[in-house]
Amino acid sequence: MTTILLLAEKEIREGLRNRWVIAATALLATLALTLSFLGSAPTGNVGAGALDVVVISLASLTIFIVPLIALLISHDAIVGEIERGTMTLLLSYPVRRRQVLVGKFLGHLAILAFATFAGYGLAAAALAATGKAGGGGWSAFAVMIASSTLLGAVFVAIGYLISALVRDRGTAGGLAVAIWLLFVVIYDMALLGVLVADQGRLVSGGVLDALLLLNPTDAYRLLNLSGSADIASASGMAGMIRSPALAPAALVGALVAWVLAPMSLAALAFSRRPL
Repeated sequence: MTTILLLAEKEIREGLRNRWVIAATALLATLALTLSFLGSAPTGNVGAGALDVVVISLASLTIFIVPLIALLISHDAIVGEIERGTMTLLLSYPVRRRQVLVGKFLGHLAILAFATFAGYGLAAAALAATGKAGGGGWSAFAVMIASSTLLGAVFVAIGYLISALVRDRGTAGGLAVAIWLLFVVIYDMALLGVLVADQGRLVSGGVLDALLLLNPTDAYRLLNLSGSADIASASGMAGMIRSPALAPAALVGALVAWVLAPMSLAALAFSRRPL
């Protein structure tokens, strides 16, 4: 365990040197503050609390930004070190490849978690200071921050799988962008097209639930936009609350599975990869 923590500390130090921590935190804080003050303005029209509207806005932002940041910091974690020759040096010490993978994962996750908590926490503090947020939406806000970190963990794990499979950093970067586009943009557009064309003939409610769980960004969206009655009503997700397959526990379980599966495959691919 000490070895894993030392490797995680190494990744955090490298993230600080590369300004990843500062850049990610500044980006999330800037966007969160902007959406917090702009998004809380129309609460009188939609009938939701200011903090509920902020959760809806930030959850939608997170789906685009956090997966991209996670893939950018993880896609070359393995192949990059192999190309630079530092992986051979690292593995010359008494450390296992699985420990290297887990240590890197914890380090990158710590960077992402800090950026998320600091960036979104700053927006929460600003809202609390201005008195625009009541007490009812703080639990949903806390869930949004925690689940944003979990969503980031999903895409860090996917980035490691890419990095363990490809042979050069350029290919890893291209695949990372393609994966981001697939899960964030293309998947939902294709699913909407299928639903419109199907007209309820083949895609039943259970099949739709399964298809939503197959996309981690959809699981994250449903977790945050249908977690409470007020937010679900304001976001148009009220019908999703009634589906047991899309209950919060099932959605969290789907996100955890999305972390464990790519990490397991990445560990297997890395263990068999020649240096």
